Amino acid sequence: MKCTAIVLAAGQGKRMGARTAKQYMELNGYPVLYYSLKAFQESFVDEIVLVTAASEIEYCQREIVGRYGFGKVGAIVSGGKERYHSVYQGLIAASSDTNYVFIHDSARPCLAQDILKRAFETVQKYHVAIVSMPVKDTIKIADEDGFVVSTPKRSSLYLMQTPQVFDFQPIKKAYEKLLAREEEALASGLEITDDAMVMEEFGDYPIRLCEGSYRNIKLTTPEDLRVVSEYLKEL
Repeated sequence: MKCTAIVLAAGQGKRMGARTAKQYMELNGYPVLYYSLKAFQESFVDEIVLVTAASEIEYCQREIVGRYGFGKVGAIVSGGKERYHSVYQGLIAASSDTNYVFIHDSARPCLAQDILKRAFETVQKYHVAIVSMPVKDTIKIADEDGFVVSTPKRSSLYLMQTPQVFDFQPIKKAYEKLLAREEEALASGLEITDDAMVMEEFGDYPIRLCEGSYRNIKLTTPEDLRVVSEYLKEL
């Protein structure tokens, strides 16, 4: 069973408010991107495809992949305009004999081995494994004017994380359908924010959740840096 990890590092991270893209910011002595690559390098995953900006490919090869000896990185490819474009470029670059693909945001550096193992066990059984955690807070649905219109039952709400793991060919075909119908999908108001949505809208398998970790947070704002820095010390 061949496993490929697609690590997404093409985003700009504007909400971080820094000149340097967050995946290249230093955290505990290493760039943020280092940690995701290290997690997959030390795991059962067979190959890694790194997706980054075209202007950063040479830098990533020299200063991250080469410098830290990430031998499983088989390809570094240029991302696209939107996240889903970047994911598709990663899927194209993956080995054709891949059985399972782990799609991961490099802005989640606290990726632990137990998460990968649970996701792998789940995807083998259900074809899809979306790392997630139950929400802790009450969630409100508001209208455009900021007034609450409903309160969904908290026990049914989950925070989606990455990696999101799939049988390789079904998720690749789902992405091909999305891109073929992209204009129509956008016109209908569909906003693709994660890979599970692509499978939901264009794939054949139901979405199966598996346990992630509350420490597997996404670096989004400056406040997250201090928290993640402490978590990384315990990995």
